[in-house]
Amino acid sequence: MRNFKYFPHTEEDLQEMMRVAGVSSLDDLYADVSEEIRFKGDYDLGSAVSEVELRQFVDELARHNRQLTVFAGDGIYDHYSPAVAQNIIQRSEFLTSYTPYQAEISQGTLHYIFEYQTMMARLTGMDVSNASMYDGATATAEACMMAVAAAKKCNRVLLSSTIDPKVMKVLKTYSHFNGFEIVEIAQSDGVTDAEDMKQRLAEGGVAGVVVQQPNRYGIVEDFTGFADAAHENKALLIVNSIAADLAILRTPGEWGADIAVGDAQSLGIPMSFGGP
Repeated sequence: MRNFKYFPHTEEDLQEMMRVAGVSSLDDLYADVSEEIRFKGDYDLGSAVSEVELRQFVDELARHNRQLTVFAGDGIYDHYSPAVAQNIIQRSEFLTSYTPYQAEISQGTLHYIFEYQTMMARLTGMDVSNASMYDGATATAEACMMAVAAAKKCNRVLLSSTIDPKVMKVLKTYSHFNGFEIVEIAQSDGVTDAEDMKQRLAEGGVAGVVVQQPNRYGIVEDFTGFADAAHENKALLIVNSIAADLAILRTPGEWGADIAVGDAQSLGIPMSFGGP
């Protein structure tokens, strides 16, 4: 093992781990894997190559990929990432090994989290911003839970049917395990039906209303009166937005939203298997 300095475990480490696990060899860990599907040969890795040769090899493989056109819709969006982004994130004041669990303001992680929060507050038009959740879908679910907690005795959340169906599925999973009810608002000509929303609000027991901008069809909706209708019925308005679009669209704050959520993927993160 000493000949391979990047291997973290010594032979002694492996023996101790196997002893605790109750096995005598690494092969014992795969005892449940059928023999006929085990690969017994040597991997065809070829001889060692230089970094330049490896890059050339991978580039050649990439040329066999089909370059398809990405159409906006259902949360799948292709965005340009400026070349300066890679330069900025490698600056020493941002690129540090420190974690955000200590109070020193000099730490790069705390620095860029502060910059992120400032930018998101400006983009959304909201007074404060958290330091981000995993993605827009779970953030929307957490916003629903916030609304229910704030309402105390209300456990229904109205969800526009023009929301990305993937986000809708996450919300329904969260609602099932967190004790609140999801009720869909009808759509009319591809946008949220305001009259249907008001009717459902009037029925009572609603903690929050969730809408999306732009919606799943790529339509920019008009939310005039939505916040007033929600607040008159003691519900919170939650707006799910695409971060980059807020530079030119009316912000959740301008719509009177109580909570703004969404994906930050549009700010420069590549798509990954069809989602941010």
